[in-house]
Amino acid sequence: MIKPRLLVVELWGLGDLIIATPFLRAATQRFDVTLLAKPHAAQLKPHFWPEVHVLPFHAPWTAFHQKYHLWRWPWRVIAQLRRHLGDERFAVSVSCRRDPRDHFLMWAVGATERIGFPRWHSEAFLTRPISQPNPLAHRHAYWLAAAGELGLQLDAQPFPLRSNLPSRRVLLHTGAGQPIRSWPLKGYLAVCRRLRAAGYDVQVACDPHQVSWWKANGESEVATPGSVDALRSLLLAVDCFVGNDSGPGHLAAAFGLPTFSIFGPQLPEWFAPLSARGHCVEGKPCPYRPCSDYCRFPVAHCLERITEEEVWEQLSAFLTSGGVANKV
Repeated sequence: MIKPRLLVVELWGLGDLIIATPFLRAATQRFDVTLLAKPHAAQLKPHFWPEVHVLPFHAPWTAFHQKYHLWRWPWRVIAQLRRHLGDERFAVSVSCRRDPRDHFLMWAVGATERIGFPRWHSEAFLTRPISQPNPLAHRHAYWLAAAGELGLQLDAQPFPLRSNLPSRRVLLHTGAGQPIRSWPLKGYLAVCRRLRAAGYDVQVACDPHQVSWWKANGESEVATPGSVDALRSLLLAVDCFVGNDSGPGHLAAAFGLPTFSIFGPQLPEWFAPLSARGHCVEGKPCPYRPCSDYCRFPVAHCLERITEEEVWEQLSAFLTSGGVANKV
């Protein structure tokens, strides 16, 4: 039987694709699914949704800086993409972001049914607008609502635990998609030393620009995973992930690890990893939080004011007690 064709639009980060994974898996049971996403989606495909067709696209409006310098946009690439997607003749398209740009794209490629969450009158481009979940609902709730529109059932716990706490092997990852999401390295160094003093085996991983700092502070075996497979190898060798509100934390959850995440400008209620066992350290209050990574101050006070003692107290309790179940 020929399955109807479904276009899923998720043009943002690694963590966003992990959160979309339960929907993508369920959708392949009834649809021939194409995912329009950043190129790193191709690295996730063999591990999580091998039946999905991945169409890589760097949407210029997802850039962190200069996203509306229209003269810099790859207009030829965009035109070719539109023609290609139009030729596919999708029966249904879905976006779970309240983003008129996604909705216009789905309309422009001629998908018959267009499902999404309208904003700024973008329901004009949708055939089946969906009411927004509770404003404090996790991003996963949007995919649940879209699944309901299509009659799909998502797994209650999409990523079963591979290891249980208490754990002795910890991956401490200090990188993040944006510097504003990174807790200060000096705090991570202090926590790393405390973990080792307490008998934990700690593997430090970081982004490339952080390597020299770690080596200058005595960490000679720091890892810098540059791909999903490289990060997966590190995750399969440990029992627990500790890090920022970041893609690696979401990937750790997807590979069945308990996760301990330090949040800053974003809210755990929205973006906590979908781990069966997880804990989030909340960023300090700020009148502009959540600020979507565009901080108004020279430093992110929501992260800078989280102390080593606070993190250590919560982390040591998490590691020794077995953690708490995440609620999403």
